[in-house]
Amino acid sequence: MPPEVPRQPWQDRLHETAARVEEELRLFTNYLNDEVVPDVRRHSSAALRTAAVELQKLAQKLDDERNATPPPPRPPEA
Repeated sequence: MPPEVPRQPWQDRLHETAARVEEELRLFTNYLNDEVVPDVRRHSSAALRTAAVELQKLAQKLDDERNATPPPPRPPEA
């Protein structure tokens, strides 16, 4: 094997930065999984319940309009 070429200072900084980015991404992923996702799930279920109520009202309104007697015909225009 060829001998290892010594790294330049910028290569060392790049390696350190990449390691730091990986650690920050790991911390961010843990934060999302531990804090954000459970909160979104809690609020999502409440939003779905609210939407279900509104959809039920809309369905009732559509049923009421369909079952209503039709309006009298308009007189012909002269």
